[in-house]
Amino acid sequence: MTKLKQLSFIISLSSLGMSAMASDFSFDRPGTGFGTGITPVGNLAWEQGLPAAKYVESKDASGIKTKTLSLNADMLLRTGLAENTELQLGWLGPAWTQAKSQGQTVEDDGLGDVSIAVKHRVDLDDDKLSMAVLAQALIATGNDGFSAEEDIYTLGTSVQYQYNALVNTSMSMFYEVQDGDWSVTAIPSIGYKIAGDWSGYSELVYRKKESLDNEYALGTGLIYALNERTQFDASVGVDLDGQARSYNAGLGISYLF
Repeated sequence: MTKLKQLSFIISLSSLGMSAMASDFSFDRPGTGFGTGITPVGNLAWEQGLPAAKYVESKDASGIKTKTLSLNADMLLRTGLAENTELQLGWLGPAWTQAKSQGQTVEDDGLGDVSIAVKHRVDLDDDKLSMAVLAQALIATGNDGFSAEEDIYTLGTSVQYQYNALVNTSMSMFYEVQDGDWSVTAIPSIGYKIAGDWSGYSELVYRKKESLDNEYALGTGLIYALNERTQFDASVGVDLDGQARSYNAGLGISYLF
């Protein structure tokens, strides 16, 4: 075999390996839930917000209206520990807020909390059904006004069913405890192929925290796969509970090294 043929053979094998890796891997952006894909050992997935925005209009008991705009650039790093297990390191990133009320404007900025998590894919021996569990600790290291203030410990589960090449559904559940108070979040969602490298998703978010009213939100978004290792995403959402009007939107990019 000539050197040219040897080089072509090595490149072909590398391409096949990359395709196989990409077919078993999926990014967790965008959306509130998480996927069942695991980052391959020796690879690093970087998922970055560019950023996310939230707009809230609220009134206090005396009827005074406040308009608040928030921006933050969250980040998630994922790397494989074993065939079915990965380590996640997250950071809510730099953040900025602007509040307007009675003709006055107040701005603030700071850094958000960090998190560490382990995700494990459960082998169901099924071509269409997949499952993963997530154990996460959010450490309240952020600045005042941009932190959860107390650490949050979360156990999450995600189940996905691939109906066909165009449609899949999933259900993510989160059980959280913060300073002795419990909350549960359920996120049913549907993913769908649109055309070519374009796909989308829609989700409902239900959250119940101890001693507080139910919370509901809707979200949807678009995903563009630039290649096997890179994707861009855009999403919008609205909160459906309470007297305040709350909207959110975000852009993001994800890359597999």
